[in-house]
Amino acid sequence: MENIILTHKEIAHKTKRIAYQIFETFVNEEEVILAGIANNGYLFAQKIAAELALISDLKVTLCEVKINKQNPQSLVTTSIPSAEYQNKALVLIDDVLSTGTTLIYGVKHFLEVPLSKFKTAVLVDRNHKKYPVKADFKGISLSTSLQEHIQVVFEENNSYAYLS
Repeated sequence: MENIILTHKEIAHKTKRIAYQIFETFVNEEEVILAGIANNGYLFAQKIAAELALISDLKVTLCEVKINKQNPQSLVTTSIPSAEYQNKALVLIDDVLSTGTTLIYGVKHFLEVPLSKFKTAVLVDRNHKKYPVKADFKGISLSTSLQEHIQVVFEENNSYAYLS
């Protein structure tokens, strides 16, 4: 059984709000790196980048972050070399923050390189943290049972999030 928790229109509004929050936070920066965790996190980062392009003159660089979710201690890789985000502002982005495992290992990877500013963003925060990680920017906080799963579907004209 699926319960829609975010419609296409709600995701669009939350994406726009997060883009404004990122712009306000990084207004004094020339460039911001949007590092999206592979698959849905990267798709969400692309949506935020599109909104930022409409509202600001910030240079936005997209970066795809690959983390093995079954074995997050394994090597984390990025689509751009670390020299390209060194001493720059960076936002690590994912679609859903559940236990925090994926996000904390992503944070750990980026802490190995000096950054001027570092924030995190998620569309849905489930409040089931195993690790002391938080989202600086979030679309919605939702307390769910551990047995429930949240899926985000990003489609051109019909994005939605549901609880199953």
